[in-house]
Amino acid sequence: MTNESDRTAAVRIDWDAQAATFDAEPDHGLGPPEVRAAWAERLRTWLPGHPADLLDLGCGTGSLALLAAEQGHRVTGVDSSPAMVERARAKLAGRDAVFLVGDAAAPPVGERLFDTVLVRHVLWALPDPARVLRHWRGLLRPGGRFVLVEGVWGTQTPVGVPAGRLTALLAPLAADVRLERLSEQAVLWGKEVHDERYALVATV
Repeated sequence: MTNESDRTAAVRIDWDAQAATFDAEPDHGLGPPEVRAAWAERLRTWLPGHPADLLDLGCGTGSLALLAAEQGHRVTGVDSSPAMVERARAKLAGRDAVFLVGDAAAPPVGERLFDTVLVRHVLWALPDPARVLRHWRGLLRPGGRFVLVEGVWGTQTPVGVPAGRLTALLAPLAADVRLERLSEQAVLWGKEVHDERYALVATV
């Protein structure tokens, strides 16, 4: 669904310039209380039920990281945009969270292992997602999990990763893959949506 030109366009976006207004979108900044509560509830069902080490890749301004930290998880966030990382650090100041500037496809975390790899709306823009997923698999402890929130956006020139394709890419890497459709949950997006949006939770 996403071709190389789509990915190139995504890479060309000046995310530092976007940082100042990024949180204005309801599903980015999670500003409206009902949107924030809906994402917090989703995370409770997707993340471990005990305090865990969470790697948030392409973390942006840290909105999901903040919800995870509020639920007791220890967060490491990675984003390629220094401006996004700066905002994430400010948003989670005083919490058990560290934010690093780096490539989500090859996060600069050394030999550290995590209980959960959380990725929202990032994988579609990365070249060779199968290779990236294998690398991320190596960052998970035994029994760890992927939480991947992705979709296919737009109707004229859609971009993204269909759920069927991502499920197939995860299948060799995980013991269990659960698909949750999110398109009909308008509260998550702050509006009605008519494209494909979903989450995959995969235990390794």
